[in-house]
Amino acid sequence: MSRSGLYVILLSLFLFSCKDKPKHLPFLQLETTERVVDGKTVIDSTFRTIPAFKLLNQDSAVVTEKNFDGTIYVADFFFTSCPTICPTMHRNLLKVYQKYKGNPEVKLASHTIDVKYDTPSRMKAYATKLGVEGTQWEYLWGSRDEIYALAERNYLVAAQEDKNAPGGFVHQGYLVLVDKEKRIRGAYDGTQDKEVEQLMKDMDVLLAEY
Repeated sequence: MSRSGLYVILLSLFLFSCKDKPKHLPFLQLETTERVVDGKTVIDSTFRTIPAFKLLNQDSAVVTEKNFDGTIYVADFFFTSCPTICPTMHRNLLKVYQKYKGNPEVKLASHTIDVKYDTPSRMKAYATKLGVEGTQWEYLWGSRDEIYALAERNYLVAAQEDKNAPGGFVHQGYLVLVDKEKRIRGAYDGTQDKEVEQLMKDMDVLLAEY
């Protein structure tokens, strides 16, 4: 075999292996700081993580960040009477639930932003109507301040009351992917089928990291 022929084979194998190799998901909240050590500038990188929280789920059981230890999970913010994007978001998120149902390494976390109306029992009825069983998909309720702080400061999802908006609230329809160390690794438009398909592909990539 000629040297050029061998080169073509090796190049083909290299490209094939690179194509099949899972990509590494980025960190969306990577923060860098600079400090001077012995006259040299040193850059430190840190990853922001989802902080401790204490909420109630659809069974009125207390749920904290520890309930998500050892799992990757998808978080979103919604309200059960939403007349706009929420029904589409949760039809799409149901696809995620069905794909990973029974997988102990995967959870979902839907936080209501209508804390007055969406009591745990009302969210239980909502979950049952969707066909959700158990607590792999947690529907979470808490005080207004805690929920809104989690949305905007930690999951980076805008959510606010607006009496002029349909349903009385304005919020974004992102599905936020969080890894086992509570770091955000992706955000996807939950109203778009292609985005949700990409979310599931990225979840597989993330699971393969562990």
